Amino acid sequence: MNVLIGYATTEGQTRKICRHVAEHLIDGGHSVELLPLAEADDFAVGRFDRVILAASVHAGHYQRALSDFVASHAKSLDMVPTLFLSVSLAAAGHDAEDWKALDSILSELTEATGWVPDRVDHVAGSYVPSKYDLVRRFIMRRIIAAKDPEQDLDADHEYTDWAVLNRAVTDWLAS
Repeated sequence: MNVLIGYATTEGQTRKICRHVAEHLIDGGHSVELLPLAEADDFAVGRFDRVILAASVHAGHYQRALSDFVASHAKSLDMVPTLFLSVSLAAAGHDAEDWKALDSILSELTEATGWVPDRVDHVAGSYVPSKYDLVRRFIMRRIIAAKDPEQDLDADHEYTDWAVLNRAVTDWLAS
């Protein structure tokens, strides 16, 4: 199977997730093309059997590269099975309000672009104070202190569950 994995990333965790998914698929005998969506000019989605798109949530929105790509390729994306990996720190927790917010953010993307993915999996991201500017670091420290009080607020921490991600991708391919 020929699979496109397109992604938009800010600090790099979504790219890391997509590279991991690519390796998982290649190990399973599939062909994969990794595509940073910011570089996806005049791209032919139709040459792939399946498409995985991934982006992270920042300040209540996905990256513009994702919304621009899906808006311009919505019809092509509707012709192939699609999986959307929504990456966020909220996906690491069990707060009902956070999950409602993720649903709302996804609904806004769908309304704005006309693209409805066949499947959506929420993937826990990472906390990387080493890559944040002063303002973002202050905001993220407050969020992490409230959500994960045991976390060292000066240390990077990855919340992504790689085994769960592998199962989700394998299940999607089998469906």
